[in-house]
Amino acid sequence: MLTGMVCAHATSPVKALLERIDKGASQRFVIEQKSGDRDFFELDYQDGKPVVRGNNAISIATGINWYLKYYAGIHLCWGNMQAKLPAVLPEVPSTERHETDMKLRYDFNYCTHSYTMAFWDWNRWEEEIDWMVLHGINMPLCATGMGSVWRNVLLKCGYSKAEINEFVAGPAFQSWWLMNNLEGWGGPNPDRWYDSQMKLQQRIIKRMREWGIKYVLPGYSGMVPANAREKLGLKVADPGKWCGYRRPAFLQPEDPAFARIAALYYQELTRLYGKADYYSMDPFHEGGNVQGVHLATAGKAIWQSMKAVNRNAIWVIQAWGACPYDEMIQALPPGDMVVLDLFSESRPQWGDPHSSWYRKNGFGQHDWLYCMLLNFGGNVGLFGKMRHVADAFYHAKESRFGQTLKGIGLTMEGSENNPVMFELLTELPWRSQRFNVDGWLQGYLKARYGKVDPKVDKAWRLLANSVYACPASSVQQGTHESVFCARPSMHVYQVSSWSEMKDYYQPMEVIKAAQLMTEVADSYKGVRNYEYDLVDIVRQAVAEKGRMVYAVLQAAYKAHDQQLFEATARRFLHLIMQQDRLLSTDPLFSVGRWIGDARRMGITEQEKDLYEWNARVQVTTWGNRAAADEGGLHDYAHKEWSGLLRDFYYKRWQLYLAEVHNRLCENQPKKIDFYAVEESWTLQHNHYAEQAIGDPVHVAKEVMIDILH
Repeated sequence: MLTGMVCAHATSPVKALLERIDKGASQRFVIEQKSGDRDFFELDYQDGKPVVRGNNAISIATGINWYLKYYAGIHLCWGNMQAKLPAVLPEVPSTERHETDMKLRYDFNYCTHSYTMAFWDWNRWEEEIDWMVLHGINMPLCATGMGSVWRNVLLKCGYSKAEINEFVAGPAFQSWWLMNNLEGWGGPNPDRWYDSQMKLQQRIIKRMREWGIKYVLPGYSGMVPANAREKLGLKVADPGKWCGYRRPAFLQPEDPAFARIAALYYQELTRLYGKADYYSMDPFHEGGNVQGVHLATAGKAIWQSMKAVNRNAIWVIQAWGACPYDEMIQALPPGDMVVLDLFSESRPQWGDPHSSWYRKNGFGQHDWLYCMLLNFGGNVGLFGKMRHVADAFYHAKESRFGQTLKGIGLTMEGSENNPVMFELLTELPWRSQRFNVDGWLQGYLKARYGKVDPKVDKAWRLLANSVYACPASSVQQGTHESVFCARPSMHVYQVSSWSEMKDYYQPMEVIKAAQLMTEVADSYKGVRNYEYDLVDIVRQAVAEKGRMVYAVLQAAYKAHDQQLFEATARRFLHLIMQQDRLLSTDPLFSVGRWIGDARRMGITEQEKDLYEWNARVQVTTWGNRAAADEGGLHDYAHKEWSGLLRDFYYKRWQLYLAEVHNRLCENQPKKIDFYAVEESWTLQHNHYAEQAIGDPVHVAKEVMIDILH
């Protein structure tokens, strides 16, 4: 039943979305579009059907998700985007309305496109677009298919295909190429990859246009190949190296070629993907050397090139470290830039004086978004600043910088983890006033599981007050990393080079929460969200136990207690294998899914092997020997995944502990070349299961008994 107020172009994607959620669902809702000065949705009930009203298709989809969560007890999330709706859809007792002046809701870090999306096909992208609109996202970064743009540009500049392939990065490393950090690593890419990614991007954009999504396309930031001075005679600046990799060069704006190449870039971008209202440019990202560059001139040249293709276009730029430089953006007109305050929850740059990255004047006259980074490297682990994320958002709104705050952003490096934190962030724009986050959590749990047991409530209160209560002042890069994933030594603390993690919670509280979740798990058997969370929480408990056992290993080594060391080493290695067994019960925690997606991207065996190598390298060594060891990139994107635990982390620790045992026996220890050990795994092609192995409830209960005794 549709009213006369309904516009077909708005309801068509909504109806299709409902059908993907549950066949026949589009006939069970009344969908109404109404005009409004601000984005809004309303929930109502008439003639036995829920009514969802909104000012556009995305607002309506957000309202549908709100209804499903808070009335029907259905939580749609990664890995669980379909549901069986109840026979009778619950009544909305009185009209419920939510509106927002946060008109921009952004999604994706550049890194997300590599750490999570490198090997996605259209089916997975369709699910993600559904997730986005259900959560109110209207401004995602669309960075797929940029290789085709650059290939066409460089061919017209006189580069050969072979030379272009030395410039364009492989599928798992596209993000850092697009951010001007490296070139060529992970390639060369076959012609078929360029074409398939172009077609995928066109399909993604077509669907986003149907929804009215204002997507962000990578614009021209001044990047040219590092050999552009020699090859083309261009006047360029050398931004230096990034983690051992040579960066692309920066084309000086004083060179007349800047405008010419920028115009050529936008011509190809527009020909393939159309014009956009937002373009993302991040010159000098993450430590790029600006010596010899007149920043104000550079900013103006980048801005003018964008405006030449679309006079209404807006520059989207990431606030990360020293970027964006004030000199580069301060003279640009207000309204022509949106700054993503990339790490608002920990290192805000919008003007908070308590921040270690404090900017006294924030971003000046420019609009900005409150963003949550949360996850670095796509690492697996429970983590968050649950109460602080909400409090800091309202604090920013109420500050003098709130006048230029235009929305929120999900800027995670890796996705498909910690759903509770992303659910919280995406609701903030629709909640006009501060609210009790503890009370919100109860509503979330009821939606996520369909019901809440007192033990489940207690388990999550333990988590909310421990691992999800990272202090506001902490700047650690994501989760408290699992010692299982570290390059072995007798002084391991963090895994990745830049973690900055510190102890801030009691591990036994996490273990107790896991125990409570297993005690009632039988009553939630078959509830997909519960089983995922059960595996994840027990995984965290095993990781905590592993760190405790590792401390005993350290003590035994220092005491030269050979017997204790041998027993503890066996226990430590056993825990790694138990972790692998547990995680094999859920495909979202499997390296098999990651590698399987990579191989499916290829047609020939050579292509499949290239993509598998990309997948394996990214989550282990990340780079070549120099980048991994001297550049510090090894294990940056480590994952607690089944398959990876038993064949990579276990074997690395097993080898190391055997050598330490030799030292205790006063034999001459052998120095281990860890990169060589790690590289051998990246070159293999052994098969890993993509489907669940074992029952998650049964295995989780057995693993908990093991770690408690």
